[in-house]
Amino acid sequence: MSKSDGFTAEERAAMKERAKELKAEAKAGKLKAEGEADIMEKIGQMPSAEGKMARRLHDIITATAPTLSPKTWYGMPAYANADGKVVVFFQGASKFGARYSTLGFNDTAMLDDGQMWPTVFALVTLTAEVEKKITALVKKAVR
Repeated sequence: MSKSDGFTAEERAAMKERAKELKAEAKAGKLKAEGEADIMEKIGQMPSAEGKMARRLHDIITATAPTLSPKTWYGMPAYANADGKVVVFFQGASKFGARYSTLGFNDTAMLDDGQMWPTVFALVTLTAEVEKKITALVKKAVR
């Protein structure tokens, strides 16, 4: 990519998806069930192993923080608070050709810990130990 190319094709596609999401949300103030359906559709489009990870994360997040509403965000599964701001999101490795998937938290998450703390975590596999850590992070994010 040359300097003048700007965004990659994947980044442009994600921005177009976000524009569609904003239009849909503005139309009728998306219901939680619609957000759930959108996420399941996106998960269904993911490569098998990535889709399994995203589905398991969805189960963990919705069980741990039922006050968060599922929605898509830049074409990725995300979970927002009551005012619609995304708290936590999943980005599959295939989305941008990365070597690992990520679980991220926006500034609306209450993960504050001193002067510096992590907000994005690399995910390779979901083990019982990793799931326990994710559950604790989600609980802390929505406290």
